[in-house]
Amino acid sequence: MGQSDNILIFGGTTEGRQLAEFCSEHGIPACVSVATEYGGTLLDNLPAIRVTVGRKDEAAMTEFIKENRIRLVIDATHPYATEATHHIAAACRACGVACYRVLREGGQTPAYGHFFDTIDDVVRYLNTHDDGAILLTTGSKDLKAFCQVKNYGMRCAVRVLPAEGIAGQCESLGFARERVIAQKGPFSEEQNIAHLRRYNAKYLVTKESGSAGGFNEKANAAETCDAELLIIRRPRENGISLTEAKQILTKQED
Repeated sequence: MGQSDNILIFGGTTEGRQLAEFCSEHGIPACVSVATEYGGTLLDNLPAIRVTVGRKDEAAMTEFIKENRIRLVIDATHPYATEATHHIAAACRACGVACYRVLREGGQTPAYGHFFDTIDDVVRYLNTHDDGAILLTTGSKDLKAFCQVKNYGMRCAVRVLPAEGIAGQCESLGFARERVIAQKGPFSEEQNIAHLRRYNAKYLVTKESGSAGGFNEKANAAETCDAELLIIRRPRENGISLTEAKQILTKQED
């Protein structure tokens, strides 16, 4: 990285991609860090953008920031990636580098549905309501926790990214092949309805993922299908909006 491109964006999300595209369109050189090869493919061929792939712990982040003389870090990781956000903030403090956390815009909170603080709370609820199929839309990272649901392999249908190895991971955990939906979202209301009806799901489990994560479409689909909406609350945190992040990036080039 050169003198002018020492901006680092931690992405792998809709917001991260939008910031990368913004930088590319405005000729702002930046490096974007994503955890997976699949995340990297979504940023292919963006002028002025360099992509680095691989999960980084605090030590690796600190080393990367120092080696590349990063002067500005924007954390646009997933709202539920609390460990990554903690590592990013700590690495920036250690390096004396400015760090801004981008907050995902919230969706409309439905009047119905059940809110839970943790996945374990959802699992306990499902185990006391052990009738009916479940559509899990929380991603592959959390699937192991749902293995505690009674008869999870046949009761749960899971929706995950179509990245290499993820479908196999689902099967290795015991989820039936025919109950794995490997597709990229966010999904429309109609697609959510189709998935709920395909498995005759009585429950839809989702994170409070906001507009970028297709939360409203999932909520509306659950209502249409008379499925219970089980929502894992978003961790509360402080930060800036996507618009404010773009303004900060623009100022870096002034």
